[in-house]
Amino acid sequence: MGFNCGIVGLPNVGKSTLFNALTATAAAQAANFPFCTIEPNVGRVAVPDERIDILARVGKSAKIIPTQLEFVDIAGLVRGASKGEGLGNKFLANIREVDAIVHVLRCFVDENVTHVEGGIDPLRDAETVETELMLADLDSLERRADQTAKKAKGGDKEAKDLLAVIEPTLTALRAGKTAWTAAPTDPAARRIFNGLQLLTGKPVLYVCNVEESAAATGNALSAKVAAKAKAEGAAMVVISAAIEAEVAQLTDPAEQKEFLASLGLKDTGLTQVIRAGYSLLDLITYFTVGPKEARAWTIRRGTKAPQAAAVIHTDFEKGFIRSETIAYADYVALNGEQGAKDAGKARSEGKDYEVQDGDVLHFLFNV
Repeated sequence: MGFNCGIVGLPNVGKSTLFNALTATAAAQAANFPFCTIEPNVGRVAVPDERIDILARVGKSAKIIPTQLEFVDIAGLVRGASKGEGLGNKFLANIREVDAIVHVLRCFVDENVTHVEGGIDPLRDAETVETELMLADLDSLERRADQTAKKAKGGDKEAKDLLAVIEPTLTALRAGKTAWTAAPTDPAARRIFNGLQLLTGKPVLYVCNVEESAAATGNALSAKVAAKAKAEGAAMVVISAAIEAEVAQLTDPAEQKEFLASLGLKDTGLTQVIRAGYSLLDLITYFTVGPKEARAWTIRRGTKAPQAAAVIHTDFEKGFIRSETIAYADYVALNGEQGAKDAGKARSEGKDYEVQDGDVLHFLFNV
């Protein structure tokens, strides 16, 4: 399953360079002029998780299949995008399809790389993008509110429930706040909110693209973004797209580690983005292990066993009987499935069981 992140930002902030580095591909053009990316580039990358390697060794699996993370490199946005300026309409349509927004902000100074606003100010850049997204949300939601209000007055219950979500969201947008600030906590209302596909209703991860010398510590510009992210409850990471591009050229993990260490870094930018993204979307990983393969699967926290099984195949959910469950630590400590069973650490869980991060599962089903 994994999750889908749209990489957005103003032109020439390093979006495509970051995309190329993260996906270790040169498929996305990177050049020093606005709108270099027109059609969105899509790249799928393996999510690094040392647990699956350990499980494969213990379970003597012939193959390892990690879960996947999808990045979508979306065309740069400029002022007036909500009114169709630049590639605005295409940008807005593409961003509606993603689960979360990776907002790349330029936090480095380089006279050789132009900036559409004429100077470097990540907070201004963030505001530019947010304003255009809010204006687009406001326009679409106001039109939808009128139609919904008419149905609600006629006694339509679904329309009433929808209007109860739309109205406070409109209030937030009119006050210059993102739709995310008005997201309901009630599960039923939250599903309605998510169904609106609001551009500013998606969780945000700010990625501060800094110069190589500031990759380990950040700089004054990234510190401003950190304060903004904290105030919004958003996530933020500091990376250097230039360093990531160099790491992507090293195929030997040992060489990558040595190179990063020489720069005072422990992890690649990809690992940082994944960790922040998982936390942002409240995702967890469960595993299936057998002689043929050890495989990782990503689900949202709180997912129950039948729905977790559906990630593998919908028939697993339809005919779900139970799941044989072993905690990751027990599977490893007791040398696999049989050892866990002998020690009484293998549990039989039913339809109401909420899958936990690291669970090793075997589903029994009948269709």
